[in-house]
Amino acid sequence: MTGIGTGRETTTGTGTGHETTLGKLYGVGLGPGDPSLMTVRAVQVIAEADVIAYHSARHGRSIARSIAVDHIGPDHIEEPLVYPVTTGTTDHPGGYRGAMEEFYAESAARLAVHLDAGRTVAVLAEGDPLFYGSYMHMHKRLADRYPTEVIPGVTSVSAAAARLGTPLVEGEEALTILPGTLPEEELTARLASADSAVVMKLGRTFPAVRRAVERAGRLADARYVERATMSGERTGPLADTDPDSVPYFSVAVLPSRVDARTDARADAQSAPRDPRDPGEVVVVGTGPAGPLWLTPETRGALAAADDLVGYTTYLDRVPVRPGQQRHGSDNKVESERAEFALELARRGRRVAVVSGGDPGVFAMATAVLEAASVDPYTEVPVRVLPGVTAANAAAARAGAPLGHDYAVISLSDRLKPWDVIAERLHAAAAADLVLALYNPGSRTRTWQVGKARELLLEHRAPDTPVVVGRDVGGAEESVRIVRLGDLDPAQVDMRTILLVGSSQTVAVRRGGAGAGEGEAGGGEAGGSEEVVWTPRRYPPS
Repeated sequence: MTGIGTGRETTTGTGTGHETTLGKLYGVGLGPGDPSLMTVRAVQVIAEADVIAYHSARHGRSIARSIAVDHIGPDHIEEPLVYPVTTGTTDHPGGYRGAMEEFYAESAARLAVHLDAGRTVAVLAEGDPLFYGSYMHMHKRLADRYPTEVIPGVTSVSAAAARLGTPLVEGEEALTILPGTLPEEELTARLASADSAVVMKLGRTFPAVRRAVERAGRLADARYVERATMSGERTGPLADTDPDSVPYFSVAVLPSRVDARTDARADAQSAPRDPRDPGEVVVVGTGPAGPLWLTPETRGALAAADDLVGYTTYLDRVPVRPGQQRHGSDNKVESERAEFALELARRGRRVAVVSGGDPGVFAMATAVLEAASVDPYTEVPVRVLPGVTAANAAAARAGAPLGHDYAVISLSDRLKPWDVIAERLHAAAAADLVLALYNPGSRTRTWQVGKARELLLEHRAPDTPVVVGRDVGGAEESVRIVRLGDLDPAQVDMRTILLVGSSQTVAVRRGGAGAGEGEAGGGEAGGSEEVVWTPRRYPPS
């Protein structure tokens, strides 16, 4: 390859003895609109190129060309790549996608003619060429055939943040970038779970984007930026933006929460509480383990909270965010924890009560609602957000043991007498229900599992499959399939859940010998694994 100045590469044709000079393809990022934000390298490549290509709508005007116009001279060959359709309809037999695919193929072929002739081609791109840019469609079709260089540019995301003067992300925050063309439900879910976010491609999508931002609980801090760094630039609160005035070249920005949360806490501490504007308690479930088990809605609630309240083990699963206050406590003070959270909310704080699994299954939702149903907390808003239960998590690891009717019972006799537990075990077993047994044992409760096994064997065969799931989703995860008659209480602790099959539950070893005790999904010899499921059909009586 020769020097930068020529942008040409010389190759020797096979069997001909003749040399062929190929032109070089450049994808040139122009930045967000202000010509002064073009890079020195972009200006240099445009000046030295033989061909200047740019995309435009059918009206012929090109934003990319207008940014670079001062660097396009009379000696340049211009190649306008005119879209066959933008916001209108098309009678192409392949619809919009078919029309665009044909256009990109034809455009690439036009540029290939120049490259084959040894000409250097610079394809202009607003922002960055490989960031939602049209250039990438040329790149994918030509870069494997011709020498290519991409010149990065300042994106509209960076320009919008700069014009707002607001940090996008800080510390451990993560930035989410979304196209406004996503379905509204998908946008809502992504925004609910985001620390900070930018939604691009507004225009006609703006009403749906605004609804998604509002449903995600972020409308109050969302900002709007139109034509950043260009003529006609406009910024302001997203909530105040007229939908009919929004062009395609605009973005919605949900900035960093760090400063907003710190400022809100300072305001709350310095100003008297308005009794008409209470805070809120959101009881969230973190699932059985870490971040992979969180729902988008729960992620959003945890990120938005001023205070996190919960059992210390569960709080440790939640990332530390600047400006948030964390209030950890022991696992045996549910009522005190609930009242503490409600009292914080009465002072105008947004409080997330953190619970493992699902907060409504042997967890904190009951304690919070019980406390919130009496004075002085009856006016405090309380929401409960679901989480993946330990039963669902263990069942998924083992197969589908909960595929038919099942009952959920806690073996802990700390809050209810054993006689009640035994009666419910008898009833559920007699009804031939699969059983999900929570809280089976602990350091101080060592005999309950053995007694439960005796009661169940009065109704179930000794070879009934039992899923023994421990620390599902965690670092010490173990999911084993044993038989009811072989269930060893010594191998069960507070971090374990038991799923006891019904008379119809099946355990099968796939990929190897017949069924037997083993690790669910285990990589044993021959790649075999044992899976458990309960058929959805039940034999007639």
